This record gives sequence, structure tokens and C-alpha cells, in this order.
Amino acid sequence: MALHFQNLAELEALCTHLYIGTDLTQRIEAEKALLELIDSPECLSKCQLLLEQGTTSYAQLLAATCLSKLVSRVNPLPVEQRIDIRNYILNYVASQPKLAAFVIQALIQVIAKITKLGWFEIQKDQFVFREIIADVKKFLQGTVEHCIIGVIILSELTQEMNLVDYSRPSAKHRKIATSFRDTSLKDILVLACSLLKEVLAKPLNLQDQCQQNLVMQVLKLVLNCLNFDFIGSSADESADDLCTVQIPTTWRTIFLEPETLDLFFNLYHSLPPLLSQLALSCLVQFASTRRSLFSSPERAKYLGNLIKGVKRILENPQGLSDPGNYHEFCRFLARLKTNYQLGELVMVKEYPEVIRLIANFTITSLQHWEFAPNSVHYLLTLWQRMVASVPFLKSTEPHLLDTYAPEITKAFITSRLESVAIVVRDHLDDPLDDTATVFQQLEQLCTVSRCEYEKTCTLLVQLFDQNAQNYQKLLHSASGLTVDMAIQEGRLAWLVYLVGTVVGGRLTYTSTYEHDAMDGELSCRVFQLISLMDTGLPQCSNEKIELAVLWFLDQFRKTYVGDQLQRTSKMVKQVHPLERTPKKHRGEKSVVLTGPRVRVTACLEEIAEGKQRSQLSRQVYARMSEVLGITDDNHVLETFMTKIVTNLKYWGRCEPVISRTLQFLNDLSVGYILLKKLVKIDAVKFMLKNHTSEHFPFLGITDNYSLSDFRCRTTFYTALTRLLMVDLGEDEDEFENFMLPLTVSFETVLQIFNNNFKQEEVKRMLIGLARDLRGIAFALNTKTSYTMLFDWILYKRYPTYLPILQRAVERWYGEPACTTPILKLLAELMQNRSQRLNFDVSSPNGILLFREASKMICTYGNQILSLGSLSKDQMYPMKLKGISICYSALKSALCGNYVSFGVFKLYGDNHFDNVLQAFVKMLLSVSHCDLLQYRKLSQSYYPLLECLTQDHMSFITNLEPPVLLYVLTSISEGLTTLDTVVSSSCCISLDYVVTYLYKHIAKEGKKPLRCREATQAGQRLLHFMQQNPDVLQQMMSVLMNTIVFEDCRNQWSVSRPLLALILLDEKYFSELRASLINSQSLPKQEVLAQCFRNLMEGVEQNLSVKNRDRFTQNLSVFRRDVAEALRCDGSTEPCSLDMMS
Repeated sequence: MALHFQNLAELEALCTHLYIGTDLTQRIEAEKALLELIDSPECLSKCQLLLEQGTTSYAQLLAATCLSKLVSRVNPLPVEQRIDIRNYILNYVASQPKLAAFVIQALIQVIAKITKLGWFEIQKDQFVFREIIADVKKFLQGTVEHCIIGVIILSELTQEMNLVDYSRPSAKHRKIATSFRDTSLKDILVLACSLLKEVLAKPLNLQDQCQQNLVMQVLKLVLNCLNFDFIGSSADESADDLCTVQIPTTWRTIFLEPETLDLFFNLYHSLPPLLSQLALSCLVQFASTRRSLFSSPERAKYLGNLIKGVKRILENPQGLSDPGNYHEFCRFLARLKTNYQLGELVMVKEYPEVIRLIANFTITSLQHWEFAPNSVHYLLTLWQRMVASVPFLKSTEPHLLDTYAPEITKAFITSRLESVAIVVRDHLDDPLDDTATVFQQLEQLCTVSRCEYEKTCTLLVQLFDQNAQNYQKLLHSASGLTVDMAIQEGRLAWLVYLVGTVVGGRLTYTSTYEHDAMDGELSCRVFQLISLMDTGLPQCSNEKIELAVLWFLDQFRKTYVGDQLQRTSKMVKQVHPLERTPKKHRGEKSVVLTGPRVRVTACLEEIAEGKQRSQLSRQVYARMSEVLGITDDNHVLETFMTKIVTNLKYWGRCEPVISRTLQFLNDLSVGYILLKKLVKIDAVKFMLKNHTSEHFPFLGITDNYSLSDFRCRTTFYTALTRLLMVDLGEDEDEFENFMLPLTVSFETVLQIFNNNFKQEEVKRMLIGLARDLRGIAFALNTKTSYTMLFDWILYKRYPTYLPILQRAVERWYGEPACTTPILKLLAELMQNRSQRLNFDVSSPNGILLFREASKMICTYGNQILSLGSLSKDQMYPMKLKGISICYSALKSALCGNYVSFGVFKLYGDNHFDNVLQAFVKMLLSVSHCDLLQYRKLSQSYYPLLECLTQDHMSFITNLEPPVLLYVLTSISEGLTTLDTVVSSSCCISLDYVVTYLYKHIAKEGKKPLRCREATQAGQRLLHFMQQNPDVLQQMMSVLMNTIVFEDCRNQWSVSRPLLALILLDEKYFSELRASLINSQSLPKQEVLAQCFRNLMEGVEQNLSVKNRDRFTQNLSVFRRDVAEALRCDGSTEPCSLDMMS
């Protein structure tokens, strides 16, 4: 589509294709034309044509979009032109207030962007873009439509000021946002509140759409003011972490007036649901106001007003029938406990009545489980935090939680059980299928359930017995109805989840002998159910119950088994030989006691306390011993392993059960104490000797399993190998026996490769083998154990197995499901974790391993480049992911210290050169944008580059000039990224490059006896830099900008290359210094000049460690002093820049 539009019709056709067209090709062409239009000199005139003569709203929207992109450029338009655009849009929307809402919104966004980006621009001693506030007040004096436009302008401006644009310096954003906060935001909030008071003062005509729209926009404006990032914390808005709102101290008067809160509570009761939920959203922010804004009496009064408002809402709950209102009110209640202590809440006069109302509201909400289920999280958060605070409560006022918490627990339990029948009969979505939400709610309930635990336990025992009996009757009934069985199984699943929850709650709440005995009573029932279910396999099976059982087992493990038991029953903790600080008891002050007598007393106290904890832990097994014969955690571990083996045997086709079972096995295999106990169990011995698909079907390769299901095999072999290593020692025969199933698989693959090639079968077998071996390699963290695997895969069987994997990569390079596991196995084999790859001096193993890795990487690199161009959504999975894994493997090899790379060239071996060339080819196929956009790729490429610049500068200097330019440009762009891992790697890489260059220049005049090759390499790099002087200058500019204007989180890393850059190009550094100094007002110029003199004070013309450290210290002082000098703008702007604090 050509850009040369002859008339309005062509422009409007472009709009049609862009916004409502269904032809993808035409839309893409329209997007290209839009970009060309923005870069065209005719852009402004075309936008004006569309706004004034366009016949559709989409034409006006296109104009607004073009203007928005035009004013957002890094190189801004002239000030006069931006003023003209702003004034034109203001006049345009004022003259046409009934434009489509999305057009008005888009045009106002242009005004907001112009205002933000020009906030500090001065013309004739005035901040020309701050007049927007006065302009808006003119709108507020007009018709309702004009008033709405004025409010939207303020709302969009507030949002824009709060929006972080990561393509611009963050310090500039904070300076603008802080200035806006200090000069305008409070006035905007006061203005919005006054408009709301005017609305309430008049009779509300809820049928008038304009009036409703006005109230909505004003409430949104208030909410934007309260949501403002006042201190630059940049919190993640997607995570409602019950944060505190850091209201400025200057706003105290607004918040101290009771009328402010009353205004929003009254609005909630007066407005329809669509608007009242906005009023509640504002109240959520009011309830989150930081505590330090008030004195203690003021805080108590403020809290009292909030509680009165809550009481009023709960006494008139009609509005809560709306899901939006209900959700915001639940958030409001949760914020109350987040910001106020239980001791403060109980002191409020209305507390007893309000806690009763909140309890009733919560019970009703839990009973109506299908209504706004996502809101229950906030209610449970409130009760969880309230109950967790009880042990720390010092007030004598009754908290009443022992009355209401058991009712909340009961309501949750009974409502979930009652929901099962409705879900089954009405074919609704089962809440149990949303495991993330279920786990979250159960973790909150575990604390609440331990309050008055006797009541909870009695209820669960009664319900469990009743439902278990019904389930057994259905099992033995010949005519058992499918629906009744599904209902009973669903209820049992919920009960098992709930038992696991309350048992896990022991870790969050104070326990007694009776509580542990109750845990044993409940646990008996679940273990009996496990036995009943497993004896009926495979006919009698239910996935939901199995998942619930695994949740219970994991909670029981955390609470009563192995390492946890050792921690809770430990007799004596280590006591410092000279002093000890005793545990702080409730109501006591901490006192440091010293001396021998105190130490003895403390030890005796700890022994007594340890004995008590040990007895507490044993109480849980008392009842289990009577019923099941389980006397201690050793017997429980046997039950665990029997269950794991049973699941792996009978649930092979159910990925959720297998995945959760293997995760449980993995968790069991982490602790050393548990491992010593586990290896004595018969079930573990069976697994170690029979890990084949015959016994464990999930290890099979049939089409019944998707390729993604194979991922769990890595977890399985990691856990299994940990168990093997406990007693293995140096027994190579035992290890060979363990590896026998994998040996057979490899031999089978080799035969198929050599004879009749069955593509799908071989591919699946190789994927499984790669995942199995990766799990084994991950678990081998000692030299002895890793050498056994190394000998098996590379040495004794060499050259059989790794070439098979290489052939697989060569054949299926375009299938990430195959190549990714193989490349990840390679990356794991190359990891020298815990020095496991430090072979003997006479061993060639390191070189052999690197040669095979080189072949694999070169094979993949050459093949993947043949894929050609890929779509955006296919780029990462098909290509970039594999490249990132290759880079990670190569980086592990280069910095693993188990290969002497000089040997390759010495003996004419080209494997090292080949892999470096493959690295370059893959790199050149990736754009700079993709390098930084995909985090895993950037975090593998930049550390690899760091290794290359550290130890292989000869390779870097031998690169072709375009390739070297690409590498240095990638470093330059990486310096500005927010990822500190990447930016630090870039700084280190740059430091190695410029240090190498500086040392070469320094040695040139001395003419020492130097290696001719090193001299030529340095000369090539010097020649390149002379041909491209802007490369290093650009990086010096970036680093100086980071130090002066950015929130520099890796200052030490930045300082190291900066000194070398300054010494290499002192002239350009002087220009940068002059540019910064001259851009400031006269009073500041001398201050900044002194800062730069102090920066280089005592710094010599060399790059010795001592000199670098001196420069780093000076840079720290320089950064602080410059920030202080730039913090305020003299007489024209109050001190407002807080970016360097």
C-alpha cells in the first residue's frame, strides 16, 4: 500500500483495514502504512485532515494514534509544535464533546504524554506544559459533557505520570512523577472530592447517563490518585499483595477529616453497583494508608471510622449481591488486618458486633461457594491473619476468635462437601480441578482450623467416618449408582485434603499433647482409606482422591517425618560459650543473660523443652500404633514408599497423579537423614532394581503418552539416583546393574538405526533416554559417582551412545520436543558442579567430553540455521530456545576448568574452532532485540561472552569487523537492560575488551619481547576501534548516564570498564563532562565541575587493581554528590528528585 494518499478516501480505507478489516494481509499492510505515515513530513497535516473531515470514528482514532506515536519519540518535536498540538486537541475536544468515547480517550492520551514528557521544559521562565491544570478547570465550568472531558484529562494525566516507560531513563520518570506528586496531585484529589460532594449534595438522577458517566470518571480519578506510586516502589499491579499505600505527609489533613471517609461510604450506599464498586475500591486504598501517617490517637480514630463503615455495610448488605461490590468489600476487609494489629482492632468500640457480622458474612460467602469464588481468598486471608495474631495479643479485651474461627472452619468444610453433589448432578466445573486455588485456600485455612482445634477435629472425624462407611457400602453394592459413587468420592477427596490441611497447620500454631493425638486420630483414617483404595486397584480408582492423598502425605511428611521430626525433637541447641539470649516470652522484654550459671540453667531449660517437643511428636503415633501398627516415622516411610510404588505401577497413564507422586518422591529424597532410612525399605530396593516400563508403565514409549509427559522421567531418575548413591560408594558393578535398563534401550536404538528405521519409536525412546540420563547426571555431585556415569556414557561405551544422540539432533533438528531434552542433557553433562569433572591429570576425559559437545553443538547450529525465516510465535520454541541451551552448555565448558583449550590448536584439532564458529553463526541469526527480549537467551549469551572475553580474546580480535561490531553493539545494548545479571556480564565483558586494548597500546612504545601473534591480535583490535570510534564512545556515554541519572544497582561492575574507557579516550570524556555541566544553571556548574575533579583525584594513568579500586571509591562519592547537586532545580523547582536516595 503506497504512502502517497491522494485524498481522504484513501486514508479512511486505511483506517477500515486497520481497525475493522478481517483480511490479515490487508491489516499488516495497513500497519506498515501507518508507520510510514508517522515518519512522513505530511503526518501532522494528514492527522488534521482526518480529524476535521473524517467521516468515521476510526479515522479520528488513526489520527490520535499517529499523534501519540509522534509525540512519544525519543527525539521530541520542537516545543512550539508540541504546544500547538496540545492546544489544537484541547480546542478540538471542547468543540466536539460528543465524539466516540474511545476517540476522546485516545486524544486525551496524546495531551497526557505531551504534558509528562515536557513537564520540566521552560519557556519565558515558565513551565509551559503545566498549564494543563488551569485549562482543565475551564472544562469543569462548562456543560456536563465538558466536565466529563476535564475529569478524563486529569485522570489520564495521573495515570500517565504513574506509568513507567522502560525505554526511557527511570530516573527521569521518577523526577517527573515526584514533581507532579508534590505540585499537583493533592490539588487534583481535593478537586475530585469536591466534585463528589457536589454530586451528593444534589438529588441523584440515576437515569441520567451523562451524570452517571461523570460520577464514574470522578471516582476513577480519585482511584488513580490513591493508586499513585508515591515513593517509586513500582509494585507489580498483577499481584495484590495487600500492600500499604504510602500517602504523603502533606495529605494528612484530607485523611484526618471524618467527612472524607463518610463521603465514600455514602457514595457506596447511594450509587448503583457499577459505580458503588469504584467507591469501595477507593475505600480499599483508604484502608491501606500507611500507619505512620497518623499518631496513635489519630490512628485509633481513623480505624474506628473504617469499622463503623464496615458495620454499616454489613447491616445493609443489599449492595453486596453484586459480584463487583462483593469482591471489593472482601479486599477491603483483608486490608484492615494487613494494616492494623489485632490489639488495635479489639480496642474499637464496635469490634464485638463487627466481628460477629464479618463472621456471618464469611459463613454465608463460604456456603454460596459458586458466587465469586475468587473473592474467598481475601476473607480467608483476614481470618488467617487474625488467628495467627492471637498468640501475640497483649490486650485484655476479648478477641472472640475462639468463638468464630471454628464456625468459619466448619462452614468451609461443610460447604465444600455439600458442593460435590451439585457439581456432579448439574455437571458444573469442579472446584477441585483448580488445584492452585484449592491449595491456596487450604494453606490459609490451616491456621484458622487450629484455633479451638478440638471442635475442628471432632467434626472431621464424624464426617470422615460417615462418608467412609457410605463409600464402603457403595463398593460392596452390586447395583452402586455411578452418580452416588462420584459424589461419595468427591466428598472423600475434600475430606482427605482437609485432614492434610489441619495436620499441616501444626507448624503454624502452638500445639499440645491433645492436638498431636488428634492428628493421629485423623491420620489413621486417611491411611486406612489409602489401604482400602489400593487393594481395589485398578478397578477401584479415583484421580481426585489420589491427588488428595498425595497432598495429605506431603503435609504429614513436613510435619511428622524425618528431618522435620529431628528438628522438633532436638534435645539441645548449640549455646555460645560466653553468652546466650533466651527466647522472648509473651509480655516479657528481651534480656541478655551471661555467665556459667545462666548457661547451665539455659541448657536445662532447652533439654526440658526438647523432651516436651519429642513427646509431642510421638503422640501422633500412639493412636496410629493401635490401629495400624505404625509406631514411628520409619513405618510411615514404608507406607509412603509402598504408596509411591503402587501409584507408579497403576497410574502410569494419569499424568497429574504420576507427576505429583514423583514430586513427593523427589521431596523425600532430598534430606540425608531420610535417605539413610529410605534405602532400607523393600519398596525402594525394588525400585532400584526394577525401573523398567514392565513394572512402571509411565516409563514406556507408546503413543498413549504425549511427549510432554516424558518430563516427569527426569524427576524420577533424580530421586532414584540419590537413593542409589547412599550406599553405592565405589561399587561400579552395582552402578552398571542400575544402568542396565538404559543400556538395553540404547542397544535397541542402535539396532533400529542400523536396520529398519522406525522413526517415531526411536524418537520417543531417545527422548526418554535423554530425560532419564539428565536426571541421573543432575543427582551425581561427586567426582567418584559422576565418573561412573561418564565411563558408562562416553568412555567404556565410546563411541556408541553420544553419536546416537548427535544423529537424532541431525535428523530431528526441527522438532524441539526431541532436540531440547538432548541439548539439556548435554548442558547438564558439561556442568562442573562441586568439581565433579576434575579428572586425573593423566585422563583425557575432559577433552573427550568437549569434543563430543562440540560435535553436538555444531550439528545443531548448522541444521537449525537451515530452517529459514520463522514467525514471531515460532521463533523462540523452534530456534532460540535450542540456541540458548547450546550457549549455556558452551559456557559451562569454557569456565569449567577441566579442558586445556590450547591443546586443540597445538595438535591440529579443530573441534574448539568449530564450536566457536558455530557460536558466531547462531549469534548472527539472532537480532539484538531478540537477545534482550528472551530472558533465558540473554542470560546464557552474555555470561558466555564474558567467558570468551576473559580467556579467549584472540578469538574476539580475529572476528570479522561486522561480527565484532555486532558483538560490541550487543554489549552496548545489554548495558542498559534492567536485568542486573545481564548488565553486570556486559560490564565485565567490556572491561576485558578495553583492558586488553589499553594494555596493547601501553606496551606498543616499550617494544618488549612479545609474542608476535598477541601483537597482531592487539593491532587488529586497535585498528577496528580507530575505524569505529563511536562504539566505545557510545558505551562510555551509556555508563556515565547510568551513573548520573539511573538507579544503578551494580555500581562496582560499571566502574571497572569506565576507568579504562576514560583513559582510552580522555577527549570524549571531557566533552561528556562539558555537556553535562553546561546543561545546568550557573550556580550548579561549579558544583558539578568540582564533582568531576574529585572523580579523577588520585587516579593514575594505569589499570592496576589499586588504581581501579581508587576510581571505584571516587565514583561512589561522585554519584552521591552529583545526585545531590541535581536533586533540586534551584528557584524554579522545589527539591523533588528522590532517584538517588
